[in-house]
Amino acid sequence: MMKPKELIIKWVDIFNAGNADKIAELYHDDAINHQVANEPIIGRDSINDMFKNEFARAKMVCIVENIFEDGDWAILEWKDPLGLRGCGFFHVVEGRIKLQRGYWDKLSFLRQHQLPIPDK
Repeated sequence: MMKPKELIIKWVDIFNAGNADKIAELYHDDAINHQVANEPIIGRDSINDMFKNEFARAKMVCIVENIFEDGDWAILEWKDPLGLRGCGFFHVVEGRIKLQRGYWDKLSFLRQHQLPIPDK
């Protein structure tokens, strides 16, 4: 069974490959992915759909700045080639992600990828 830090290193590799199906395998069936700029996504299938949609919308690259491990938690500090920075907190239970929270600037992301900016 992978430790949290090892799992997140694998997560980053799969994320950078843009493989939604493979990344979804790293989550529990009832996992929660809450990118705080968006509503929480609940369940592995919904998380898979989210990644498929996001990978189709924009070419995203995660460059690791730091990965910290504390018990069942891993913390990922990242940047991307366009200058966006963020961090993610992953609660890893029995070798799979149970909860993920991500913090990043959604407006900057939308502008960098020339995506529509919501009116509200």
